[in-house]
Amino acid sequence: MSSMNTGAATRPSNLIRRIERIGDKLPHPFYLFIYLCAAVMVLSALVAAAGGGVTHPGNGSEVAVRSLLSGEGLVYILSSTVDNFVSFKPLGLVLCMMLAVGLMQEVGLADAAIKASLLNAPRKFVTGTIFLVGIIGNLASDAAFILVPPLAGIVFAATNRNPIVGIAAGFVAVAAGFTANIFIAGTDVLLSGISTEAAAVVRAVEVSPAANWYFMLVSVPLLVVAGTLITDKYIEPRFSALHSREGADMGQSYSVSEREKTALKWTLAAAALYLGLFLLVLLPAGSPLRNAEGGLVPSPFLSGIIPVIMGFFILCAVVFGVKSGAIQRADDVPGLMAKALKSVGGYIVLVFVIAQFIAWFNWSNLAIFVAVNGAEWLSGLPLPNLVMLALFMVLAGAMNLIVFSGSAQWAIMAPVFIPLFMLLGVEPADTQMAYRIADSTTNIISPTNPYIPMVLALIARYNPEVRFGTFLAMMLPYALLLFGIWGSAFLLYFLLGLPVGPM
Repeated sequence: MSSMNTGAATRPSNLIRRIERIGDKLPHPFYLFIYLCAAVMVLSALVAAAGGGVTHPGNGSEVAVRSLLSGEGLVYILSSTVDNFVSFKPLGLVLCMMLAVGLMQEVGLADAAIKASLLNAPRKFVTGTIFLVGIIGNLASDAAFILVPPLAGIVFAATNRNPIVGIAAGFVAVAAGFTANIFIAGTDVLLSGISTEAAAVVRAVEVSPAANWYFMLVSVPLLVVAGTLITDKYIEPRFSALHSREGADMGQSYSVSEREKTALKWTLAAAALYLGLFLLVLLPAGSPLRNAEGGLVPSPFLSGIIPVIMGFFILCAVVFGVKSGAIQRADDVPGLMAKALKSVGGYIVLVFVIAQFIAWFNWSNLAIFVAVNGAEWLSGLPLPNLVMLALFMVLAGAMNLIVFSGSAQWAIMAPVFIPLFMLLGVEPADTQMAYRIADSTTNIISPTNPYIPMVLALIARYNPEVRFGTFLAMMLPYALLLFGIWGSAFLLYFLLGLPVGPM
């Protein structure tokens, strides 16, 4: 009996190692996306030649697939290449945040702060804290992708754990828990607006930004506990020893010097002053950082949160650097920023080809062609509502591998599925919730996720030999388990007839 149990226990591990080996045999991501660009060109030409097209579910217009190998496609490729690269939104976010976060790391503030706060913290709470911070950090939208993974790696290193596992956990916390939060966030406003428009086809229903709030409150602790258990009990034992490079910020002495303690006190005072002054501007009802109704979601504050965070980190880094001696003169600040940006060179190279692939895929209309045809297939299946919702989540998760933008994908799927499920007696809020679960949990394995190259660049700091196959092998258990756990919790919630949000 024991031998049978041992064999059963090793099968998942063997599968993950097989996936890792296959993934490591894949070409460098740079070439992988070049091949994907070539595939989009050929596929768009074939579908266009066959007269492929669909009716857009949002506005009823006819959308034909356009060939990238046509004269029109050639002109588009040549005229848009530079714009595709420089207008790629995540590139600007990454560079801006790396100026600030990189400066913090270069002067030693990130290490000192984490050492001072976590050195004596119980190991069992570290992972859960990272997941909680990552999930709530989504209030800052895409900025959380830039902030949480590198800081999670530093936290793991400071507690003598593999920083690569920490980076992976931080990335999962932000990506897989992207729409879960204890607060109403910008994503709630964006998705609910699309849902309200889609529901109007059947009847006038206003889907409020709080439509999924009850279930989101349940989801946060569920994801924190599940993510912690997966990380500590499954991912870390299998990857920590195998992929730790000796001397890569592991097993070192992590004491805080007296000079660092003094510098941290000055930094804390500067941080409190910065936040106090900022709150004086933000809190008044007539603040220009609020929206027209005086609220914060959405608002200029949230849309401009990147420079706010940048200013906070740069101020703290400069104060710490001056007091600790890491900054001796004014010219040291831009020099340290430039040094920090050297680590993102590989990411910039990858972004060039990734931006072309995503832009070409969207321009050819292949994304909406695949989405609408998949939706029509699912809607034709005569199945119980619970099963239909489960299949809908699978389809939404599969579509997320092609269309990474959650709002763009929902704009395509909502006009088809919200009316369909309404006619079956399913409220729009439930359909929206099912979509959000599928979209979030597959973010970490989506080839079009523009933040995966950034995470690979972070990992390379600690061990450049860790390749895409290892990363995929780490992400796949997270995606499958979190999809299963979170999705099953929602289906049980739906089966019991519990409201996902205020009615």
